[in-house]
Amino acid sequence: MNEVIFRQATVADVKSLLRIENAVFTSPWSEKAFRNEFYTNQYAYYLVAEQNEAVIGYAGVWLILDEGHITNIAVHPDYQGKGYGQALLAKLLDTATEKGVIRLTLEVRVSNMQAQKLYRKFGFKDGAIRKQYYPDNQEDALVMWVER
Repeated sequence: MNEVIFRQATVADVKSLLRIENAVFTSPWSEKAFRNEFYTNQYAYYLVAEQNEAVIGYAGVWLILDEGHITNIAVHPDYQGKGYGQALLAKLLDTATEKGVIRLTLEVRVSNMQAQKLYRKFGFKDGAIRKQYYPDNQEDALVMWVER
């Protein structure tokens, strides 16, 4: 694995986040949604993973008191399968813990077994099902939780 640098994302990273978002997700966030995260959501915190000065992945979390809600984790398809997603999640969880978070939650597609396996590796447990959560195909979401 070539050296990856993790840093807090800024609004200047929005174009890079969109490039990854559109390459990875069938229902990608819009530029407006990302800009709202940086300009109006006081709880939002985003990390980027950079390699050779290019953003290859990112992760976001909303930090609300002692709870965190992971919004997105994505690695550009050209860099998937190399451990970068796991490293990004580990860094995001460590950052959340440093900021006083003791429990985190996320939603994941019920069909996304690869992501669920990664989350379970970090101690996430299955919670509820959110029926028809995803707008593109009405797929259910599995809610997962972890206590740190």
